[in-house]
Amino acid sequence: MRFLCCFFLFLLSLFPLSAQRSFNEIFPGISATVRDAAFSSEGFYRSSEKASSSVLAGSGQSAIDPQIIEAVFLRQPRFLVESIVVVPGDAGQYSLLDVYNALGKIRGLKGRLYHSATRNENIPLFEDVTRIQSAQKNNPVADPPSASKIPSSETIYVRLKDVNFGNTYYRGDIALVHHGLRYSLSNNRNVTYFFVPVIKEEKFIAQLYFEPIEEGILIYALAGVDVSDFVSSKLDMASAIGKRLAVIIGWVAEGITAKGAAKHGA
Repeated sequence: MRFLCCFFLFLLSLFPLSAQRSFNEIFPGISATVRDAAFSSEGFYRSSEKASSSVLAGSGQSAIDPQIIEAVFLRQPRFLVESIVVVPGDAGQYSLLDVYNALGKIRGLKGRLYHSATRNENIPLFEDVTRIQSAQKNNPVADPPSASKIPSSETIYVRLKDVNFGNTYYRGDIALVHHGLRYSLSNNRNVTYFFVPVIKEEKFIAQLYFEPIEEGILIYALAGVDVSDFVSSKLDMASAIGKRLAVIIGWVAEGITAKGAAKHGA
């Protein structure tokens, strides 16, 4: 019996159950410029107008699950925004549970600042943020307490009072995937600007992917939006989506850091 136990432990040492990948393993061909930006406090962001544009996590260019990319391209978006951010930390310092619990504190998005070029100042992007009961019911729902485990999948609905677009409504789908956690965000109602629909229902989608890596937590995001020629001539949609994606990623990154610090008693 003792021999069998020792042999089993030996096999576990050969095949670790939770081996973490490195950033370079996930993005083996990435340029030093993009890598440096991803590890900076601002992160790496780029936008393009044509959905046919290549992305850094595209087929054969990374070890990111291709279904994450396909989910955005299937919507045939007119504008794309891609981001790579690394929350720095030691190997094993942060877990997917830290990510999941950070995502659960949706009210933390309220009041986060972004730089408004028209006003030339930093202002709150989302004036109010809350979960709501369902796609049809707008009753506010409190953020849940921190969880002890991650469900295999979950759907939530949120209302964000956007400084430019007023009340906006989104569906968030959270799912565990190979190596990481996937958070899909899409508008389940029209987004309006001065009562004019600018983004029709389901025409915005963002895929956020989180994975614990040797250098901390990788956050990869790809967002796409489809709008009319008229809307694109009046609004800089690539900039608008990029700013909102940056605020969301910054909120999650700070939440992950806070959860990790609390877990280790920092």
